[in-house]
Amino acid sequence: MSIYAGLNLEFVRRSEKPFAVGLEWAAKMGYQYVEPMVHTGRELMSEAGYYHSVSMEEDPHFIKDLLDEHGLKASGLSSHCPLMRPEISVMYLQRAIQFASVIGAPVVNTDESYRPAWVVGDEAWPIMTYTLKAVLRVAERYGISIGIEPHQAISKTTDGLLRIASLVDHPLLRINYDTGNAYLAGEDIYEALERVGSRLVHMHAKDISIEHSDAERGKVTGTPVGCACGDGVVDWARVISIIRKHGFQGVLSVECGSPEQAERSLAHLNALLAA
Repeated sequence: MSIYAGLNLEFVRRSEKPFAVGLEWAAKMGYQYVEPMVHTGRELMSEAGYYHSVSMEEDPHFIKDLLDEHGLKASGLSSHCPLMRPEISVMYLQRAIQFASVIGAPVVNTDESYRPAWVVGDEAWPIMTYTLKAVLRVAERYGISIGIEPHQAISKTTDGLLRIASLVDHPLLRINYDTGNAYLAGEDIYEALERVGSRLVHMHAKDISIEHSDAERGKVTGTPVGCACGDGVVDWARVISIIRKHGFQGVLSVECGSPEQAERSLAHLNALLAA
């Protein structure tokens, strides 16, 4: 496997389209990989076809059938949950791993999410360690990686991200680096990628416009989507050079806000990857 540009299904969220339409559009653009998002239970918006998230109460084989129908593969599974709430996260992530295994996604992506008000000080670390140990028992059985993403109060810094991803000494506990989240949090993303090195298993290719950067950099820990790759502040040629140097083989999953941005992102990244 080499490096490919993929597409997070967030790109259809503002279009109010369902999962199946997101796959159809991604395939027509020329993407080979997509990153579905999953949730537990049932909710109105996706059931009515206005939202791209897939319920894990759905049979994952039907989701695999849809991917196959459009000639697409799953680069990963977007399954964010609060690691400091094991009563939620253990069962959620274990189920996401089983779902990922059926649809062929090699990694389940998550972050520490919010800190509950009753978890104070250093209590966060043993709680997250317990959650990750319980989840990795199942991940090991299915051969699915857990990708920790920079997105919240701890993981917004490279030090915090690496500490979470090192709480359990396990080869399947890896990093899903989000360039846009880390940049907005104030990190040097190029230095961070050097430090992440071979721990990288998947990447959220999120660019940030100059206007967005001026308004929010250093004030937030992340953002749902960015602009088209190549339109913003991220030097994608430099990013690709760094991750290639560290032997990364996998998918740069574009996180943008519209189909038009998704098309431009694919053209920009493919040109750099071909070079």
